[in-house]
Amino acid sequence: MKLLGLVYYWAFAIVLMIGFYAVIAKPNLIKKLIGLSIFQAAVFLLYITMGKVDGGTAPIFQDGVSVYSNPLPQVLILTAIVVGISTTALGLGIVVRIKEEYGSIEEHEIQEQDRQ
Repeated sequence: MKLLGLVYYWAFAIVLMIGFYAVIAKPNLIKKLIGLSIFQAAVFLLYITMGKVDGGTAPIFQDGVSVYSNPLPQVLILTAIVVGISTTALGLGIVVRIKEEYGSIEEHEIQEQDRQ
C-alpha cells in the first residue's frame, strides 16, 4: 500500500521518461520539441505534487488552522509554463528556418547535408 501513496511520483517518472525518450530517439525536430514539452510537464507535475500538504489549507490565517500548503511551487510553475511556451515557440521558429534552409526537419538528413 505504500507504493500507492507515491502514485504521483510514479506518474512523474513515467511521463519524464516518455519525454526523454522522444527527445533522444526521434529524428524529427517537431517530435523532439513535443518530447521536450512532455518532459517539462513532468517536472511541473513533480513541483506541484511537492507543494501539497496532507490536511493543509490555503495560507490564509484563520482561527483553528495550523497546517498550510505552500503556494510557492504553484507560483513557480506558472512562471515556468510561460517560459516553456516561449521556448517552444522559439524552437518552432528555428525549425521553420531550418526547413527553409535544408528542406527537411529530419535530423539525419540535415546532418547529411552538412557533411557535403
